[in-house]
Amino acid sequence: MRWLAWNRGAAPLLEGSRGRRAMTAVLAILVFLTVLATAMGLGTLSAGRQLERQLSGRLTVQVVEGEAVRRDRLAARVLAVLRATPGVARATPVDPEEIARLLQPWLGTEATDAALPVPALIDVDLASADDAVAARVAEVARGVAPAVRVDRQQGWMSPVSGLLQTLALVALALVAMLAAATAAVVVLAARAGLDAHRATIEVMHMLGSTDRQLARLFQRRIALDAMLGGMVGGAAAAAVAAVIGIRVAALRSELASGVLLGAGEWAALAAVPLVFILLAMIAARLAVTRALRRVL
Repeated sequence: MRWLAWNRGAAPLLEGSRGRRAMTAVLAILVFLTVLATAMGLGTLSAGRQLERQLSGRLTVQVVEGEAVRRDRLAARVLAVLRATPGVARATPVDPEEIARLLQPWLGTEATDAALPVPALIDVDLASADDAVAARVAEVARGVAPAVRVDRQQGWMSPVSGLLQTLALVALALVAMLAAATAAVVVLAARAGLDAHRATIEVMHMLGSTDRQLARLFQRRIALDAMLGGMVGGAAAAAVAAVIGIRVAALRSELASGVLLGAGEWAALAAVPLVFILLAMIAARLAVTRALRRVL
């Protein structure tokens, strides 16, 4: 008799209400935003790590000489010295046409003028990212001639790395805020369900139902709503992230390619809706149990 009463009384709880459908929609939006924020954080972290790997062991050598013939001769000698220096994995001269293309936004058509005193550039990849190795190679390059200057790319790109770290922290803060908002929505929905079905709950209490049984019922119903919202919101966010990834890949930029998500990042995104459902179940159970103990 008690089992029949439990099932008959439990059926109306949280069933077929507009509030429940609204809650599912709100949860779907929260999951959508959470997955996108997580993707942004993972993408910026990946880009920051790739940037550090690329720049920590790279130098740019400039041969500043106004006379083109002397500049080219000096650049060839610096290149030969660098390639023979221990700790240098690769030394590659930058194509003058590439330098002209980089200067064109500032100098216009004059960037291609052969009479323009443009320094010769050499990209140097170090075998190790150690500071001592970089300092030793830079000293060797400067020792060839006073016109040689050495820039470590890690130094002038550090603001970009700092920006990426800041964006990752902002994404983490957004995920935390959205998790808190999700818990708040679930708590409000659980309390609204208790108020809407107070009479049914009182009858079920008189028939012998315990607070734990009622909390389990609310927890199951909210878990189903969270599962539906999580699937819809997660799938929509994954589709948006995939489209953005395709557009970023089309840029064919070495820096932008670091934002692309790998297999591990996609697995983490897939776990977000599952964590979301677990959070909703825990929040619902705690809210209902405390409300039942306090009111009923």
